[in-house]
Amino acid sequence: MSDRQPACADPEGTIGFFLCRAGQHLRAAAIEAPRLEARLLLAHAMDCRQEDLLRDPRAVVPPAAASRFADMLRRRLDHAPIAHLLGVQEFWSLPFRVSPATLIPRADSEALIEAALAAFPDRGRVRRVLDLGTGTGCLLLAALTEFPEATGLGIDRVPAAAALARENARALGLGHRAAFLAGDWAAPIQARFDLILSNPPYIESGDIPRLMPEVAAHEPASALDGGADGLGAYRALVAALPRLLAPGGEAVLELGAGQRPAVEALARTAGLASRGCHPDLGGIERALRLG
Repeated sequence: MSDRQPACADPEGTIGFFLCRAGQHLRAAAIEAPRLEARLLLAHAMDCRQEDLLRDPRAVVPPAAASRFADMLRRRLDHAPIAHLLGVQEFWSLPFRVSPATLIPRADSEALIEAALAAFPDRGRVRRVLDLGTGTGCLLLAALTEFPEATGLGIDRVPAAAALARENARALGLGHRAAFLAGDWAAPIQARFDLILSNPPYIESGDIPRLMPEVAAHEPASALDGGADGLGAYRALVAALPRLLAPGGEAVLELGAGQRPAVEALARTAGLASRGCHPDLGGIERALRLG
């Protein structure tokens, strides 16, 4: 990293100096929110809150914390996702541990929980929930907080992902209501479910190298790659839904931009009806309801 930066107002070695210099480097690396990320990383390194940093910017950063911060900053400048550096990502106002074995939860996926709530205004109607490709478990566990009578099962092809989801369930006090297994989509499942959730891989294989480096180089390809047309996982999922849905049940699938017509066509072939599609915060049709 170059030292050709504007002078920082606070003395070297202080909180203010570290934040100033880190913000400069992050801005030069085209990180979108450099000042915020600098605070997040330094607060994590010092095991304190962001507010504590702002209270006394001239306080000296302990050497051990400075070393941790320098390591995290170096990795962030190499475009490691900040969620991997912090070890946690919020989803549906809940904290989820993350790892390179799983897709990092995204706010766009909260549209699936909103769609599920719209599908079942009587929350006591949902007793069994299935999450296919569970990753961190964020969809299943968020759903269980909203449907208090329900229990759930999460399936992921990656054993490390299923293990992480199990840890998240325990940390959120939901371990007694959720089970997680490693398996190939719905192949090992014989039961029927009131609500089925899934955020499958849906990016076309050829588009993955063009994604932002935080995603293309650091998130698992198995959670991103939907095959040549982006629909490979949907073909398997939609074909399995009729035998997995309980009478009156619904499935909510996450979509990529522009994929609604193609997935609805797959659903019609399987004998399923579209019951609407909920947009994410950016207005993209994101959560397709099928039943």
